[in-house]
Order: sequence, then structure tokens, then C-alpha cells
Amino acid sequence: MMAGLRERKKEETRRRISEVALRLFDERGYDAVTVNEVAEAAGVAKVTLFNYFPSKDCLVLDAVKDDTAAIVAGRAEGQSPLGALRAHYRGMAEPGAGEVDVEGLFTRIRVISSSPALLAGVHQTNMAQRHELAAALAEAGTGRAAALLAAQITAAITTLQESFFHRLSTGVPLEEAGRLLGEEVELAFDLLEHGFSSIEGDES
Repeated sequence: MMAGLRERKKEETRRRISEVALRLFDERGYDAVTVNEVAEAAGVAKVTLFNYFPSKDCLVLDAVKDDTAAIVAGRAEGQSPLGALRAHYRGMAEPGAGEVDVEGLFTRIRVISSSPALLAGVHQTNMAQRHELAAALAEAGTGRAAALLAAQITAAITTLQESFFHRLSTGVPLEEAGRLLGEEVELAFDLLEHGFSSIEGDES
């Protein structure tokens, strides 16, 4: 019980630091705010902040990471890599799967979009995650196709996320945006598993 309480407190501290940082970055600009100012506003020591976020960009970018390699590596016995990824993203789109802080999401997008350094960080993060996914797929037995498959999976997931964000930004209710995301997750993984032939019948 005590261990669970400690974990909850750690998560609350992490969330508070992240929320304070995003607010300050949104108000004043990413480059204009120091880590010391974030720590002071969040009510923690600088060393505590770095225990949760090893660098300034992690305050923003940690939340955009999605460890697809870990999903593949940790899949159930007998489950395919694509099956594990489909199940993960299907679960994220299900109603009640987790609260989405729409305002916080838009704030994060604004902060990233206004900072060349953060945009570059997103690109580097995506590249690293794609290479890690390729390695996990190769380990799972996809051989020479691993890099190409990782690139296709990454592109599909990015497109799903962009469509979801766009709908929210144009006023589509969260529940409806989530329902459409769920449909598109299935379509995306059908395409990844079976190619264009999987939708030819639907389009005719």
C-alpha cells in the first residue's frame, strides 16, 4: 500500500511539473523560460525536476513518445507484432480508455509548433523510435523487411494522430473523434497487414 501511495505521489509531482512548464512555455515562449523558473513555479527543487525530466525539452516531449518497440517486444506469446500494435491502439481509442485533456493537448501542440528546437526534437524522437521499432521487428523475425515495415507503421500512426488532433481542433466532440479514431485504427492495420487488397471491395 505504501509503495502504491509513493507511486501516486510521484505521478502527481510529475504531472504538476509538466503542467506548470507547459503553461509557462505557452505564456512566454519555450526559449524565454528557464528550468529554474519551472522548478520554482512548480514548488520543487531543480534537482527534483531533473529526476523526473532529464532535460528541458523532456518537459514537453516526454508526453509525445510512444514506445512501439516495447509493445512489439512485450507482446503475448503467439501474438504477431502487428496484432500487438493493433490491440494497443485499439485500446487507446476505446471509450473510457483514459481521459484526454484536450486543452492540455492543444497547449502542447502550440508550444511545440512555436519552437524550432522542439520541432527538431520531435523529429529526432520519431526517428529514434522508428529505428528502435525496426530492431524489435527484426528480433521478432521480419528480417530484411523490418526497416520498411517500421517506416510504414510509424507513418500510419502519425496519420492517425494527426487526424484525431485535427478533428478536435475543428470542434468535433471528443467521443465522436474517438469513435472515428477507432475505425481508422482498424483500417490502418488492415492495410498494414493485407495491403490495398483489403479495402478494394469496400471501394467498389
